[in-house]
This record gives sequence, C-alpha cells and structure tokens, in this order.
Amino acid sequence: MTNLDPDKIKVILATDCGSTTTKAILIQYVDGEYRQTHRGEAPTTVEKPFADVTMGVVNSVTEIAELAGRRLVGDDGRIISPATDTEGCDIYISTSSAGGGLQMMVAGVIAEMTAASAKRAALGAGSIVMDVIAANDGRRPHDQIQRIRDLRPDMILISGGTDGGTADKVVQISELVAPAKPQPRFGSDYSMPIIYAGNKDARESVSEVFSEGGFDLQIVDNLRPVLERENLGPARDKIHDIFLEHVMAQAPGYDKLMGWTGAPIMPTPGAVGDILQTVARLQDINVVGVDIGGATTDVFSVFDETFNRTVSANLGMSYSISNVCAEATMPNVLRWVPFDMNERELRNHVKNKMIRPTTIPQTREALMFEQAVAREALRLAYKQHKEFATTLKGVQQQRTVGDTFSQQTSGKTIVDNMALDLLVASGGVLSHAPRMHQTAMMLIDAFEPEGVTMLAKDSIFMMPHLGVLSSVHPKAAEQVFDRDCLVYLGTCVCAAGQPKPGKTCFKYELTGDRTASGEIVGGQMELLPLAEGESGTITLSPSRGIDLGEGPGKKVQRSVRGGTVGLILDGRGRPLELPEERAACQSTVQGWLDALDVYAEDKEPMAV
Repeated sequence: MTNLDPDKIKVILATDCGSTTTKAILIQYVDGEYRQTHRGEAPTTVEKPFADVTMGVVNSVTEIAELAGRRLVGDDGRIISPATDTEGCDIYISTSSAGGGLQMMVAGVIAEMTAASAKRAALGAGSIVMDVIAANDGRRPHDQIQRIRDLRPDMILISGGTDGGTADKVVQISELVAPAKPQPRFGSDYSMPIIYAGNKDARESVSEVFSEGGFDLQIVDNLRPVLERENLGPARDKIHDIFLEHVMAQAPGYDKLMGWTGAPIMPTPGAVGDILQTVARLQDINVVGVDIGGATTDVFSVFDETFNRTVSANLGMSYSISNVCAEATMPNVLRWVPFDMNERELRNHVKNKMIRPTTIPQTREALMFEQAVAREALRLAYKQHKEFATTLKGVQQQRTVGDTFSQQTSGKTIVDNMALDLLVASGGVLSHAPRMHQTAMMLIDAFEPEGVTMLAKDSIFMMPHLGVLSSVHPKAAEQVFDRDCLVYLGTCVCAAGQPKPGKTCFKYELTGDRTASGEIVGGQMELLPLAEGESGTITLSPSRGIDLGEGPGKKVQRSVRGGTVGLILDGRGRPLELPEERAACQSTVQGWLDALDVYAEDKEPMAV
C-alpha cells in the first residue's frame, strides 16, 4: 500500500463497488480546499458472465475521465498514478459490498455481555452478523452445532471471559464451533478464519481445539479484558485484515483491484461508520446516520466518541416492505396518511413493490403511503439501535432507591436525542424524495430529535468513499463531507415533554441573517425561512415542564444553520403522540404537512 504525504495528495479517485452499481467520484484540490468535482457509475461486474470487478471499476472511472477531460485509465487497463497536470490521480481508494458484503458469525459466553461485545465489533467493522451463538442463548448444544454447520460465514469471531477469569466456558464455545466444521461462503480453497478475542488465559486451550485442519486461527487482544471496559479495536482491525486477505482474494477480480488501491479496501458499511466517527471527532459533535435500503436499514451513532452500528435485516423499502407493514402494523403506518386508503389496494401495492423493487410511486397517494412506511421502518430500526447501543451490561453500578423499582439496572442506552447534534439521512426513499421537505419530515417523525438538531442528507451516497479516504487523509474527507457530500436541510427545534394543545409550548427570537419572533403552541409546527448559507442565533423560552436542552422550563440560546428546507419549530412534544381517533389523526397530520409545505401541490411539480 502507498504511504503518501497527505499534503502531496491533490487528486483523489475513489470507488464503491456495490452489489449492483459501482460508483466513482473524483476529488481535487481546488482554490485551497478539497472538493468533489466529478462522478460516474457503471454496473458492477463481479458476477458472471464478466466475473471481474475491475471491469465495472474501469467503466465508472472512464465516465469520470470523459466528464473531467482527464485521462485516468492507461493503455494497460490500469488506473494511472501518480497524477500529472492532465492525467491520473495521486491515490486510488475503494470500498466494496459486492457479492453480499462481509458476512460473519459471532460467539460468546454470555449473550448480553461478551457475545454482545463481539457483535458490536463485527458490526462496527462493516459486517452482516448472521447469528450470535452464546452459552445462554436457549439453544441445545446439538442445535447450536447444526446452526453453525448450516451457516456459510466469511469468518467467525469468538469471545468470552475477562482476562484472568475462568477459561472453561469460552473453551466450551470453541468446542461447539470446531466439530461443526463450518464451510466458508466462497468454497473450500482456504481454511475458515477464526478470530479469538477472549480470555488470554484460554488461548492455549482454544488453539488446541482448532489445531486440527480446516481452520485459520488468529488471536487478538480480549474484547472485554475487564467487565467495565470494551476493547474492540484489535478485533475490528483483524476483521478488516481477513476481509482483504481471504474474502476479497476469493471474489472475482479483487486480487487485481487490491494491487491498484493506495489503501486497504473496506466493507462499505464500515467506511460509512468511519466517516461519521471522523466528523464527530473533528467537529466534537454527536451524530446519528441512517441508510435505508430495499432489504435492510443500517443505523450508525457516535455519542461521546462511542460508536455503534446496527443492521435491521428485515426493515427495508422493497424486498422487506411487507415485513415493515407486519411488524409496525398497518394502523401505525396509516396514521401518517391524512386520507382514507383502500386496504386491498394497499396490500397489492406492497406485493408489487416486493416483486418489482425498483419501481417508484406514480401518484401522490402512493408516494405518501410509501413515505409512511419509511417512517415506521426508520422508527423500528432506531428503536432496535437504541436497545443495542447501551452501556456495558454486567458492570456493577451505584444505584439509588429509585432504581430499585426500575426493571433495567444495567445496559442503559447511550443514545440521547437531546444531545444529538447532526442527523444524516441516506438511502433512496430519503435521498431521492421529490421534495427535501419530505425528507426532513420523515426524519423528525421517525427519530423524534429533541432540542436543537441539524438535519442533512447524503447527496449522492458519497459517505463510503469518504470513509476510506478518512483513513489516509482525514482533512480532505471532512472538507468534502461538509461541502459536497451533505445537503443541509436545516435545523429543527423540537420540544421534549407533553405541552398542552393550544397552550404556549415555547417562545422564540431569531437574530442573524434572518430575524423573527413569536411563540409555538402545543401540537403546532412552523417553518421559518433560513436558507442554505444563512445562520443565526435562536433564543428559546420554554413553558414549565418543556425541555429544549437546558432542562424543563429553562431558557436556551443556540446557533442555528439554514438549509434547503429552513428552520423547523416543532411543538408537538416528546414522545410524539398522534390522536387515536382516525378523523382527528388525519386532520392533525394534514395540519403538520401543510405547516411545513411538505407536498406543496400548487408550488412545484412532483418529480416522480
């Protein structure tokens, strides 16, 4: 891999090899800052009949070369590097989720403790976790062995025990995996990689268990050296190494691609997590990001520098749309739709979406229904994320008398909507909504941010490219993320607590590029103009019992940034509650949609 001085990198070429499309972007140093200048895309060619991922890469890069008037591919078919004034790039980097991405199985002694830490490590590295095996997962040993045998993961991560503790249990877990002889997904040309990240005193015994052929055992530092602390870095790094050496080496054409790149190829979700962590660290903010796809929804969060990622495997907008409707229930979906819909037609719409996942809504009613489904998919995915992103379970904590009556004594969620600074959306239903007001409304309804929060969307799904770039040039990654990747929708001010309908929720005064003042009553939403590039200071005076960031009833002053939507004032309260009676619910939702100009039928045509 190339060790370049970041200051000498002026032309950067990056690709993301997705399961269907390979997306390429060109980043150049222009007028003292890094900017994304051109993009191209082409079908991914990892499958037969081409079976060579580099063909799709070259095709997408060739499109950029034509647009930029810059020769990027040489006569030998390779990407030209280093750059000159008229051709080539200083560094080429790539991510990949082609061929199903990285798929893993994890195992630990206690499901809520070491197994949960192993799952966090795998998810953070960009993996899809196929199953979690634990001594207390309720399955009998022969059922666990059969499950391990049935799966075909790319690698297995095993953890268990604190350093210096008993070694028996984690050895028993290893003794479930070894006899099952799991086969790797890409065939039997290489041994199944096993990463052991458990009690260091059990390393010798675990090595003996896997000493018979068929396994490639890699030992790293313990994920939970003590109960009070996680150490996920070494396991994540080893997962990336094995992903390159084993998984990528087996996928068609990746051995050639790895010879072109100036940094290790990363799994796409791992790269998205890396750019969000980089931005959170450099800007000292808390961030939540979501990527909603056809089959799955990924949620990423960084709170106080602690990173978590979850994959909601059956919450998506095409292949999994029926599961969303079943899990959320149709009444919960329809509460977001301000008119009556024929249930039979809806069920046909859902089935058609599963059969033809690339179709887009052709009517306003179909669009509103699909966005209602998206709200519920996002809400459920965020709920799952909050349940997973917790403080460490099993840690002794000082408790008060009040805690005695609480069911949850440990493992409290670290996701705090009041502390959230930036909420980033990506995925078709969010990124390609006909109006950005719709994207903003879906985010606010589903995630229920509190206090003052910036809303943004990934313009062209550029976060994976910037994630791998952050490993070699964090400054360039942050500049492009802020200036070109994100489309800022604006700032939302959301009241926590339960305001009385029609009574004052909070008063506001905006100064700066725009000035405004007034009050928001319980249940009201209002949109103030604050355009992209504009900013100001808002002073908020909440009513008794209403919290806007400093505690119930306490005055708040915050800087606010404009965007394509503006400044959104939300007095509906948290948690968000909709009227149960259908006619009242429809009227209420219609009022919110009108207040934020969400569909604006008479102002601009629908781009569907």
